[in-house]
Amino acid sequence: MARQLVLAAARVLKRVTAHPGRRPGGRSGGKQSLAGQARLSGLLRRRGSSPRVPRHDGANRPKYILAVAAALAALLGLLVVAPAARAELIKDLAQVEGTRSNQLIGYGLVGGLAGTGDQTTQVPYTVQAITNMLRQMGLTLNPAAFLQPTAVAGVMVTADLPTFTQIGQRINVTVSALGNAKSLRGGVLLMTELRGADGQVYAIAQGSLLVSGFEASGQAASTTVNIPTVAQIPEGATVERVVKANYAEDGEIRLDLDNRSFGNAARITNAINERMGPIAAAYGPGQVVVREPNYPAARVGFIADLLDIPVVAETPDAEVVIDAQSGTVVMGENVRIGPAAVAYGLLSVTVNESPQVSQPAPFSQGRTQRVPRTRIRAAEKPLKVIELHNAPRVSDIVRDLNAIGATSSDLIAILQALRQAGSLHARIKVI
Repeated sequence: MARQLVLAAARVLKRVTAHPGRRPGGRSGGKQSLAGQARLSGLLRRRGSSPRVPRHDGANRPKYILAVAAALAALLGLLVVAPAARAELIKDLAQVEGTRSNQLIGYGLVGGLAGTGDQTTQVPYTVQAITNMLRQMGLTLNPAAFLQPTAVAGVMVTADLPTFTQIGQRINVTVSALGNAKSLRGGVLLMTELRGADGQVYAIAQGSLLVSGFEASGQAASTTVNIPTVAQIPEGATVERVVKANYAEDGEIRLDLDNRSFGNAARITNAINERMGPIAAAYGPGQVVVREPNYPAARVGFIADLLDIPVVAETPDAEVVIDAQSGTVVMGENVRIGPAAVAYGLLSVTVNESPQVSQPAPFSQGRTQRVPRTRIRAAEKPLKVIELHNAPRVSDIVRDLNAIGATSSDLIAILQALRQAGSLHARIKVI
């Protein structure tokens, strides 16, 4: 559309300025020029702008040329200056209320381990679980019997039950060691009931474990890669009970925004009303209520069309996210740093303990004594002052912060200090 608009305006302007002594239409009596004007006017009307162009007779010819040139310049400025807005679908910004998943949990046993199971002398509930399971199968053990099976481990089994899952479908489960088992590699989860928050059984899990880590040990050393006590069973549980999804109540469909925002709530409401009529209203920064169709059979198609409506989301807030545990710092694209000066130094204190033994002289009837010797050394690196210039882009911020040469923990302190000084134009979020 933009290219057609510019080409049409250029053709009209060329025809107007090509022959100063005659009408732009030439021998055709102005039909060709009028056709070009009509094409340009139609394109301008689609863009929401229809300037009034004066008649192009001999007296008004300079005004006509100036008007067309001004329109062309305005369109070119609009195309160059106006940024391209990025539209997102409603389903990427919100979800339908009542379509959430439900968590399931259960306790079970993993068998078939190669001596890496629980030490039952320290984990008594594993022995109790084995005894109860064998009793249900018709086997009675002597209560005084000493059981120490190293091939069994007590585990917790968790899963998420998605909405609209039907009876007989399978879901993924996660198995985690509950006792002191060293590894679950090679084990098989025995039949385990998975219950919801209401205590009802919703799924039955069983199957071979998929473990990504491993553990190996010897008499003098051991090694562990990843986490060998957590495993997955893809499609390891069968759904036995379903949860009814109430996604349309009282003739309304509620859209819950993933990130609460007054701007996004208003934009989603306007986009729905422009596409489907006045059926949506924003009840706050986190929810938009839509009136559903009168025919329940058309509800599924209506929601599908509703979630596919494009919305130009508002610009996200400038934010710096800090992971305090790992020292990771993530900055968004809208983060800016103003002019500032950062003085960065390092003070290190080293304490060395080197105890010595004092021996008495021969035949002195003295005793050997242990004498403590402590050395304390303090070292301070020269102070380094870095001037930070305006950094409107993330790449500029990275360049300035790399020039400081601080560690991850020091960088977090510097960002917090810049925020307090007003030079960091962003919010700091610690997770």
